[in-house]
Amino acid sequence: IQPFRDVRKILIKETIVPDGAVSWLFNAAPIICLVVTIVLVLYIPVFGQRALLDGFGDSILILYLLIVPSLAFVAGGFASSSPYATVGAQREMVIMMSYEFSLALVIVAIAWRILPLTDADPFMLSTVAAYPIWNLVGPLGIVGAVILLFALLTVTPGEVSKVPFDIAEAETEIAGGILVEYSGRNLALFYLSDMLKAFVIVSLIVALFFPYNLSPVIGISASIPAAIVDGLFFLVKVFVIMFVSVMLIRTAMARFKISQASYIYLIAMTLISLVGLILIGVDLML
Repeated sequence: IQPFRDVRKILIKETIVPDGAVSWLFNAAPIICLVVTIVLVLYIPVFGQRALLDGFGDSILILYLLIVPSLAFVAGGFASSSPYATVGAQREMVIMMSYEFSLALVIVAIAWRILPLTDADPFMLSTVAAYPIWNLVGPLGIVGAVILLFALLTVTPGEVSKVPFDIAEAETEIAGGILVEYSGRNLALFYLSDMLKAFVIVSLIVALFFPYNLSPVIGISASIPAAIVDGLFFLVKVFVIMFVSVMLIRTAMARFKISQASYIYLIAMTLISLVGLILIGVDLML
């Protein structure tokens, strides 16, 4: 609740555009960031229900849309004319280019395993929900899926700019980085989009790896009670994944250098994701 109280307070503060800033881009960046993040929510199955825009886009579209808030974030940093924000924007670009390949490999691996089983688009999250990866694979595939899940959990703090991958903001080094010149409504919009993006990323992990509902297991068939049970079960899954991938790591680790973070995502996580993809491919051929 406290983050939402903070956003409410920031919303009523004065919005200041610094001298020398590209004002239209400076003001447009947080709006674009929030709007695209809201659109992303519409493509993700949440609370145990189908996505509102299910059938109008697949996980490849989601992958592309996930890049847009980061690009808007970077554009806002460059537009602010602050040297701190410029450094933060450069770091954000490096991190973004480093982790996207791992995320793409995870999505491709799951779709590849589903492809022989159905004529439906294997990249659709509704298809992934109908063919959960754990129900399809043998021992090698299970190892591969666990590796892919680990890679995706590692990518999550980078996607949402949390410690130890909050290098683009780094208050103790570059005074908040990209956000250093933002205030009032614009800062609140960035905060809201950041919270929503965290929800989107964790919900995507649930959709890809844990698309199960609880109501069929405990024998609830009535629509409203089933929706309530499945919604609560979804929130439990979201909390557990958020705790493991963000909260626990944030507490246990210090901030990485940009070179370390780039190596972890671009080299280590990419190789790990490739191993998971290969294991699932071998499992498919057996």
